[in-house]
Amino acid sequence: MIIAVFPGQGSQTPGFLAPWLELPGARARVEAFSEWAEVDLIAAGTTWDADAIRDTNVAQPLIVAASILSWNALPNRDGFGGVAGHSVGEFAAAAASGILSDEDALRLVGIRGRAMAQAAAAEATGMSAVIGGDEASVVSRLEELDLTPANYNGGGQIVAAGSLDALQALAADPPKGTRVIALQVAGAFHTRYMAPAVEVLRAAAADVTVADPRVTVWSNRDGAVVGSGAAFRDALVSQVASPVRWDLSMSSFAEAGVSGIIELAPAGTLVGLAKRALRGIPSVAVKTPDDLAAATALLEGDPE
Repeated sequence: MIIAVFPGQGSQTPGFLAPWLELPGARARVEAFSEWAEVDLIAAGTTWDADAIRDTNVAQPLIVAASILSWNALPNRDGFGGVAGHSVGEFAAAAASGILSDEDALRLVGIRGRAMAQAAAAEATGMSAVIGGDEASVVSRLEELDLTPANYNGGGQIVAAGSLDALQALAADPPKGTRVIALQVAGAFHTRYMAPAVEVLRAAAADVTVADPRVTVWSNRDGAVVGSGAAFRDALVSQVASPVRWDLSMSSFAEAGVSGIIELAPAGTLVGLAKRALRGIPSVAVKTPDDLAAATALLEGDPE
C-alpha cells in the first residue's frame, strides 16, 4: 500500500511554488485558492522572502495550497491506499481523501492561520526541536521547565514549545545526548497557548459540509485511523492546541503494511523522518513537477 503524506509549517522555502505555476491551469487554480484563503498565494510562493512566508497567516495556506496543487497534478491518485498530514498538512489530507472540498480546506486553513497568529501575538512563545537523547528524559526536562512536547516527530525528534525564557533555559542546559535547535515560528503551536484559536476554528468549521473519507486516513492525534469525516473535522479543530503525534502515525503506517510513501509539496521533511523511523520503505519527495514521474513510478510498481 502506497500512501500520500502532506507536510506542515516550516516546510516552505522562498520561490518554491514557481515551477508548479507552469503546469496547465495551475495559476488560475492558485488564484482561486488565494481568494478562499484571503492570501496572495502566487506572490507568497514566488517573490516573497523567507521572513514574509514564515508569517503564520501566510505559511499555513501556502503549504496547504501547494500540497493540494501537487496532489491534483498526480495522474493516478486512485492508486493510493491512504493519506496523512503533519499538523496543518491534515487539511490537505482532508481534501485529498474527500473529507473536505478544496475550497473548504483553503478557507478553513486561512482562518486557522490568522487565529493562530493572533494567539501567538498574545505572549512571547516559541518552539525548539530536541534531537536525540532518551525520550523519557527529554519529556521530564520539558516538564521541569513548563514546556510542552508539542510534536513527537519520531526518529529521535521532539519539538518543545512554550515561553521564550524556558526555551532559552532548555538550550543552555539540554537533556543529556541531545541537540536543541530553535525553530523559526511565531509561537507555541499545539499547546495551551493556542486555546483562543481553537474556538475561532471550531465556530468556522461548525457549518462546513464533510464526507466520509474515500481512503484510509490516519490522525495526528493518536495515529489511529479516522472513523468518519465528522470525527476528522473535530480533530482538525482540537489539535490546534494539542500535540502532534507523528511518531504514532508512522507506527500505524508500519502496522498497516505501508510499502511506500509519497510526500507532496513542499516536500522533504516527512520523507526525512520516515527514512529514520521506517527504514527500508521506499519514498519520494515531490518537490517540483519533475518529481511527479518518480511518484508515478512508485505507485505503478506497488504490488498491491
